[in-house]
Amino acid sequence: MTWPGWEAVATWLLGAPLRIVGVLLAAVVVRWLVHRAIRSLVDTAVARADDHERSSIERLVGGRRPGDAGERRRQRALTMGSLLRSASTFVIATIAILTVMADLGLPLAPLLTSAGIGGVALGFGAQSLVKDFLSGIFMIIEDQYGVGDLVDTGEAVGTVEEVTLRVTRLRDASGVVWFIRNGEIVRIGNKSQGWAVATIDVPVAYDEDPHRVTELLSRVVAETADDPAWADRLLETPTVAGVESVSGGTMTMRIFAKTRPGEQFAIPREIRERAKQAFDEAGVRGPTISPWGGGQPS
Repeated sequence: MTWPGWEAVATWLLGAPLRIVGVLLAAVVVRWLVHRAIRSLVDTAVARADDHERSSIERLVGGRRPGDAGERRRQRALTMGSLLRSASTFVIATIAILTVMADLGLPLAPLLTSAGIGGVALGFGAQSLVKDFLSGIFMIIEDQYGVGDLVDTGEAVGTVEEVTLRVTRLRDASGVVWFIRNGEIVRIGNKSQGWAVATIDVPVAYDEDPHRVTELLSRVVAETADDPAWADRLLETPTVAGVESVSGGTMTMRIFAKTRPGEQFAIPREIRERAKQAFDEAGVRGPTISPWGGGQPS
């Protein structure tokens, strides 16, 4: 076998191998630049969302913020960044591999045809999986819910513990962990976004003076709103709406309290406890229990 000579070897090395190395280096550099741009965009988007949320809440509560959702925003940013980086890596790697194969002289047409047929078959066989992934992507992008939110998915009601592209894991009030496929979630009721409203019903005897009871409850809610232990949980002083109903021996007074997300359960207990103490001090009687099982005896 005749040695082709150094000139032929150099010509060959400066041909396809050099182009392949250049393609691989270009792919690495492009991937690094794209990932850096994605991180910058995600950080900017999160910062703008924080500023918008902060300004909206400050306008709502007059400078008193109901806390932040740091863990939720961090998870959303990490998930979106991971998704975009994975997608960009896949696209860049695919283009680089096809370019290298073309430089090596491999036939791409049969390969692309086979890949297309296989992709169609895989798409038909994994429709539910694709649906779950697409639903998960839109849920994350639209910020429908996040870790720590109390949500109603229709199938279960509980606190979100983890959100992935395929499933959402939440724990209900009984401690049961639910794994719900994102593609099966038709509607979401989020009870933890922005603010919540607690509806508090306080029953008293039907023959008590409504104006007197309203004054007592107004004093109770004002004291609760001024208490440093509860002031940060309320977005504004609760409103005593007045008499909600009169049935049998009971007159029900209704109070509305706008609270931080998740505090709509603790605030009613505190207000009812304070109302009970105020009623005892003022001599306001509780509902009359009739031995006839309902209203007043005839």
